[in-house]
Amino acid sequence: MTWIGLIVIGLIAGYVARIVVPGPDPIGLIGTLILGVVGSFVGGFLWSLMDGGGELITRSGLIGSIIGAIIVLLVYRAVNTRRA
Repeated sequence: MTWIGLIVIGLIAGYVARIVVPGPDPIGLIGTLILGVVGSFVGGFLWSLMDGGGELITRSGLIGSIIGAIIVLLVYRAVNTRRA
């Protein structure tokens, strides 16, 4: 159930991040999933920094995953526009 939950949260977080940050993102369904999963790890990392916990990477929940996915999407766009 953990993997299915990770996939569902990743899809939701990636989809919401792509809606919140409008613009051309031809990354497809798999790219949206990867965006959400990576965003979840980024959100967990940021939460552990703010919380002062001992774990470097933790689960962040849906809101933290969405915030992390937005950050990852903005970084992806910044790196991708420099190459083009």
